Amino acid sequence: MNLGFASIKDIKTALDTKKISTQELLHYFLKRCMQHDKDIASLIELFDFDSIMNDYSNGGILNGIPGIMKDNICVQGRIASCGSKILANYKAPYDATVTKRLKKEGALLIARANCDEFAMGSSTETSAYGNTKNPWDVGRVPGGSSGGSAAAVAAGLAPWSLGTETGGSVRQPAAFCNIVGLKPTYGLVSRYGIVSYASSLDQVGVFARTVADTATVFSAIAGHDENDSSSLKVPPKDYAQSLSKALPTGLRIGIIENAFTAEGMDQEISAAVSKAADLFVELGATIKKVQLPILDYGAATYFIVSRAEAASNLARFDGIRYGVRSKDATSLSDVYQNTRHDGFGPEVRKRIMVGNYVLSAGHAGQFYENAKRVIRLMRHDMNEAFKDVDILLLPTHSVPAFPFGAYSLNKLQMDLQDYFTCQANLTGVPAISVPCGFTKTKLPIGMQLMAPHLQEELLLQVAHAYEQRTQWHTMHPDGY
Repeated sequence: MNLGFASIKDIKTALDTKKISTQELLHYFLKRCMQHDKDIASLIELFDFDSIMNDYSNGGILNGIPGIMKDNICVQGRIASCGSKILANYKAPYDATVTKRLKKEGALLIARANCDEFAMGSSTETSAYGNTKNPWDVGRVPGGSSGGSAAAVAAGLAPWSLGTETGGSVRQPAAFCNIVGLKPTYGLVSRYGIVSYASSLDQVGVFARTVADTATVFSAIAGHDENDSSSLKVPPKDYAQSLSKALPTGLRIGIIENAFTAEGMDQEISAAVSKAADLFVELGATIKKVQLPILDYGAATYFIVSRAEAASNLARFDGIRYGVRSKDATSLSDVYQNTRHDGFGPEVRKRIMVGNYVLSAGHAGQFYENAKRVIRLMRHDMNEAFKDVDILLLPTHSVPAFPFGAYSLNKLQMDLQDYFTCQANLTGVPAISVPCGFTKTKLPIGMQLMAPHLQEELLLQVAHAYEQRTQWHTMHPDGY
């Protein structure tokens, strides 16, 4: 068994039968990280063996299983820089709720992963700590903003990792890297201890190589948290327990037709996702073609709301309370201006400026308030769609992983990387990306499934049944 690409279930079996000890397993993955991460730069910091073991709590559903945390999730005593210079010296004074729960379930947190600065990006090119490379082709991006988390799992540096989503930052990199990426229902996983980008959209998500592994990690972190006012009062449960090879009887899947005909849609991706839909018919599902108009205006709505909330959330980083402070300042105004100019990268500064504009007097009604009205309409349309079908199916991405710098002169195309994913964030429904093929140039393709609110068990079951009939998830990049 190649432990680097073994499932959580197989690793747990090896631990339980004493074929390997927790300490040996940890040494193994730390060695893999040191050996392979120099090629892909997925990690900002690899923790040392002793400190990891000091945090280890024996017992739980992830007992002894190593994992990696995105750099915007607080781990007590560790740097949480959000891929930014402005928080380069910020040590988290407490654990995020997801961190605390993972530790309680026995997980070994071995590293923090690179990400787009403050989770603002779709390629992990905006990080202040360099570009993360896609293990399938190191000349291409791994997606973003959780590109480091996705690339690390794809390269076998850990069996699982956590990322965060605001408009697709788990599902898109999962698709680019040929792994599974889950975005839960908004409020089902606590945001306490997650450095905010856009609070009404942000959500912690899970990366793993299989749906079952994803369900296991998700089970460890989901559930109500009194520290998060948006947390839903849903008790913890084992989401992996009921997974089977069969689809639920009478399952209705809606194929979103206007996703396949969207402008700029890559035909290899369309063909692969259509073929995946055909397999669901073989598995017993009823397929219905549907139109989802919210695809056409979701990206514009997401653009406005995310920038507005980012401008508000990032106002706290001013050189006074958190992180780095400009040494050249001679007045309070200089502290604010110099710290934010020098600490934030150009993408973050741009989004803050746009956010301040759409919130400004005379423009807030035209932009932000109208965008919130559109979100209410989108939620209504999504609920209406789910009256006729149980699951919605569409591509995760419109193009395969692209070369570094491909959209440096076309920022609109970079922003449109969220075109197929942001609807789930705006409406709060759960969604998952699973591998469904490769292009002729051996680049991964991801298929996306969406379900109604709090229907994670159904979503995971449908994804798992598909996965059990395919081999895409068993394929790994060469050299790892």
